Amino acid sequence: MLHSLHIHSPNGERILLSVISVMLMVSCGTGIEVTEHVSDKEVKRVITRYEQQRPKATLETFIDSVPAWVEGKKRFWVADSQVRLLLSGLDDRTIDLSGHTLVYKGYNVGSIYDNRETVNLLFEEENDTSCTCVYRTGKTIDEFNSGFTIPMLIDMDLVNHIARQVVGNDYYINTAIWYDPVTEQMINGRHYIMVHVDSVLPGNAVMPLRVLFTTVDTRQQAMVWMSDDNKAMLGRDFDALFSVNDPRQQYPLISDNNWKLITCGQVVEGMTKEECRLAMGSPKSINQRPDQGGMREYWYYDGGAFLYFVDGLLNQFRR
Repeated sequence: MLHSLHIHSPNGERILLSVISVMLMVSCGTGIEVTEHVSDKEVKRVITRYEQQRPKATLETFIDSVPAWVEGKKRFWVADSQVRLLLSGLDDRTIDLSGHTLVYKGYNVGSIYDNRETVNLLFEEENDTSCTCVYRTGKTIDEFNSGFTIPMLIDMDLVNHIARQVVGNDYYINTAIWYDPVTEQMINGRHYIMVHVDSVLPGNAVMPLRVLFTTVDTRQQAMVWMSDDNKAMLGRDFDALFSVNDPRQQYPLISDNNWKLITCGQVVEGMTKEECRLAMGSPKSINQRPDQGGMREYWYYDGGAFLYFVDGLLNQFRR
């Protein structure tokens, strides 16, 4: 028996995943049923295909490498005080550099056991020239490429490169995971609404960028954490977080009332699977079960949330 799991892409095309298995085992008069579990691997494969078809805003790629760094001009934001474990030359007065800026002061050549001439990068604290430190790269000058990064240091050239492209522009935001720009605490957000990008700032050791924005309709200020090209994370790069096109135009069959609920991440009984996916995102796992009343399907999310569908319409849910 052939059963299908459907996920709709933003351009209205339908991605079809066929799961071939025997879902219903019936022995004469026994009525025994077996529920089919669509594996996490299969669900992730569908989600990945959906993400690959997401419209791209396509920012210009940041290209840079150590040989091109200019002494006294290249600056790095210190995202974590633990950077002291990577840098030599620090004393007790400068042990906590978190939130400070280091200025690149050139490099010298050291050596390791195999006699390769490896590069040591030299830095100076921007507001305290007596604070100097060294990062031992373990690389020769010819081994550096544009993907080279120093853990816990955020390249301010990268931050400015992104800012020049997006600050002052309006986009549609694709995530409801928002943070307060002052306290950096998570707040209730919306998605698929227009926002105005106010600034791009250095982030933290995991997410090197913060994008601050204002909602066009209510003037609410918020921010999102963002990865860069070198630390791309599924769903956290610019193309995943923002869109240049209005997502609403891709779903003309969804009612205005349901679309308003979707932007707030809410679902109600009677919604289609597509509407629920837009509101809550793709599920972590899916179970399907046919019976005499039709096809029953469960979507499970992290934290115990689930959606229960009967013939493709939401029948019951728990957030």
